[in-house]
Amino acid sequence: MMREFILRTRYPEKRQEAHPIMQEIMPETYGIMVYQEDVIKVAHYYAKLDLAEADVLRRGMSGKYRSREEFQKVEQKYFQNCIDIGHDSNQTLEIWNQIKSFAGYAFAKGHSASYAVESYQSLYLKRYFPLEYMVATLNNGGGFYRPELYVHEAKMCGATIESPCVNNSDIANIIKGNSIYLGYSYLKELEKKTMIRIIETRHLDGPFKSLEDFINRVLISIEQLALLIRIDAFRFTVIDRYELLWQAHFKLNKSPQKYIQNKLFITEHKEATIPKLHTTALEMAYEQIELLGFPLCSHFDLLLESPQNNYGRADMKAHHNKMILMYGYVVNIKTTHTAKGKRMQFGTFLDVNGDFFDTVMFPPVASKINFRGSGIYKIYGKVVEEFDFFSIEVHDMNKADYIQDPRYAEENPQTVQRLEKQSNLRDRRMGNSHGYRKLELPHEKISVHQPEASRKSSKTG
Repeated sequence: MMREFILRTRYPEKRQEAHPIMQEIMPETYGIMVYQEDVIKVAHYYAKLDLAEADVLRRGMSGKYRSREEFQKVEQKYFQNCIDIGHDSNQTLEIWNQIKSFAGYAFAKGHSASYAVESYQSLYLKRYFPLEYMVATLNNGGGFYRPELYVHEAKMCGATIESPCVNNSDIANIIKGNSIYLGYSYLKELEKKTMIRIIETRHLDGPFKSLEDFINRVLISIEQLALLIRIDAFRFTVIDRYELLWQAHFKLNKSPQKYIQNKLFITEHKEATIPKLHTTALEMAYEQIELLGFPLCSHFDLLLESPQNNYGRADMKAHHNKMILMYGYVVNIKTTHTAKGKRMQFGTFLDVNGDFFDTVMFPPVASKINFRGSGIYKIYGKVVEEFDFFSIEVHDMNKADYIQDPRYAEENPQTVQRLEKQSNLRDRRMGNSHGYRKLELPHEKISVHQPEASRKSSKTG
């Protein structure tokens, strides 16, 4: 029915195919049921049911009938009335099937109208205040899509996305000019009390001037501070994250003392000579994936091998009814089943230019291909068109490989720290937390000789 409504909207000559009674009942929608009230109209004017019986039919189609017996009586009366009136039996059954397929998914006209008003209002805001609108959407919890997709849409609208910053961010996302600063709330392990302390201290005494200034003014643990450093929240210092992590461990006690007022004297921290360290863009991207849930760069920058082409949504029209190979970052996959119970899937992806495009996998292909989680897929298929909308009918699809996470490479100075942390956690669980244990690197094998100890009986002879 949705397809037929679109056809009659686009091609006026097809409106003549509507049954005269249906056209007379619903002229605004070209003789097609669109609202829940249309079920009542059809039942009342076409099948001559009274309005109470027609409403029973409407509620029954929506799964809200009071009793199945009552609904079945109305159903029988619908067919009997159509016979008595002299309607064609095939036409009567067709209209009944339309009611059945339609009513469970329909809205009341007033409900639909309120959604339409809200849609137009949202569209106006997105058109004329795109960045403010996207920030408000993110702070409202988003909607159908993941936060990553709303962040991506904000970038497509001209925003510069900034990771959390101790001098600019808030708990929620905020906008400054064309820059959107992600909120501290995206850092799942950052405690609420830490967020509040940072914001209150900044409001009272002004922006932080350095890492040392931050440590002196904010009560924070080394674990919480490390989260902020890892996400590059101190980038205003123009000091590499690795160097800041070393400084933080030198200057901050693992269990900071609690104080309820500002310090009278500033504590002098240890100064240490730290070698020059450098964070690569790739390391930063994987850090963002771990802490935020998504990178601020394009996923295509993380591919192990460059795409074989740069085809995107803009190229689909030129390939109409032709085969095409496109790369897409998966946005959403919808799995459904045919009337025979066979699986088919609809996919939405982002192309290399950041534009959305859709795919469909019919049962013969869907039975051979399985999605392997989030990532970029190589999609090979035929470009098809319906109502001026182009999509890809998939023939084959494979997931593209990403570059290995460089943070866990043995030559990375942070790797040793991570392994040591894991080792300490293991020791604590095993009750060995008080002894020194040499860090065992992946390429080393440490053999520990443990002589057998004989147990002496506690019994006395």
